[in-house]
Amino acid sequence: MLRIFLFLGTNIAIIALLSLTFSLFGFQGLLAENGVDLDLTALMIYSGVIGFSGAFISLFLSKFMAKRSMGVHVIEQPSDTTQRWLVDTVRRQAEMAGIGMPEVGLFNSPSPNAFATGWNRNNALVAVSTGLLAQMSKNEVEAVLAHEVSHVANGDMVTMTLIQGVVNTFVVFLSRVIGHIVDRVVFKVERGHGPAFWIVSIIAEIILGFLAMTLVMWFSRYREFRADEGGAKLAGKANMIAALGKLKSFQGTPDMPDEMAAFAINAGKIQKLFASHPPLEKRIENLRAG
Repeated sequence: MLRIFLFLGTNIAIIALLSLTFSLFGFQGLLAENGVDLDLTALMIYSGVIGFSGAFISLFLSKFMAKRSMGVHVIEQPSDTTQRWLVDTVRRQAEMAGIGMPEVGLFNSPSPNAFATGWNRNNALVAVSTGLLAQMSKNEVEAVLAHEVSHVANGDMVTMTLIQGVVNTFVVFLSRVIGHIVDRVVFKVERGHGPAFWIVSIIAEIILGFLAMTLVMWFSRYREFRADEGGAKLAGKANMIAALGKLKSFQGTPDMPDEMAAFAINAGKIQKLFASHPPLEKRIENLRAG
């Protein structure tokens, strides 16, 4: 869940920066030769450049941003038996999954948490919190690590980047169409674009981006089931179910990570649309049925 919020946050910031830069430089290639109508081909190219640039820059920065924002200590030389066990476990699972050895890291947090990120399957980072090590058994931690390694092996970050790029493209495209219509109909600008075009476009971009996030979150929920299944193959189904059950036991307690509060069973329908993970009981049911 942490990598998703970091990825989306970086993506939104980059999209906003690119959009602002284009507006400040007075990009005029959106208009047809008559200076009145939109050139839809040029607009789609413009939207694609901004949309995919934001997504891929976010992907390439994901590991760096995760390390900096979470204060991850990468284990280069294990200093104790726990660190040695973590590195050896991830190495074994990576070999089983057929990927390059990820970097293994620790970050200080009392909540049981873990994440994996990186721009490709052979250049990833798997990190766990100190709270996870303190509150879970070795078998449960092994299952959590297997879940994260499965995310890497499934190429989930790259797939999410492609989906985010497409979503970004249509968000930018539609926001400019809305801005153009408002500029012409409400503010009666006859040629070129006035300030209202860019102001309305940015506002529409924010609103549409928020709504479009439901599509990205749907994919995120779907990939969690796949990562659970992959984790069960690497660490055993019983261990994977036990780890999810332990996380479920933290719901409604101070040990429950803030990011997981949105995954509660009684979350409203709107809240569920923006949840990056399915409810834990559904993930457990899916593993038991598999």
